[in-house]
Amino acid sequence: MAYGSYGQGESKCRSCGARIIFIKSTKGHFIPCNPTVTRYRKEDGGKEKIVLDTGEVVSCRTDIAPEEMDGVGYVSHFATCPNAKMHRKGKSRR
Repeated sequence: MAYGSYGQGESKCRSCGARIIFIKSTKGHFIPCNPTVTRYRKEDGGKEKIVLDTGEVVSCRTDIAPEEMDGVGYVSHFATCPNAKMHRKGKSRR
């Protein structure tokens, strides 16, 4: 389920202004994601990650043909935001 700032829907990234949605992870945390749906194929140890509607984060490949896909999901906005480092928490803040 995708959430915006005020429930379901879209929001904006506070640092770059891009449109984002939030997906609730399986651990209950909200993950900011790009709103575009992306095809993926599961790949153990894959360098890319995709966030599913269920909140599961899957290692995968996204540069695939439609007939090769396992499903669709969303790319974390942390992977594409030019200001992502501003939002990362250090070990001392955990």
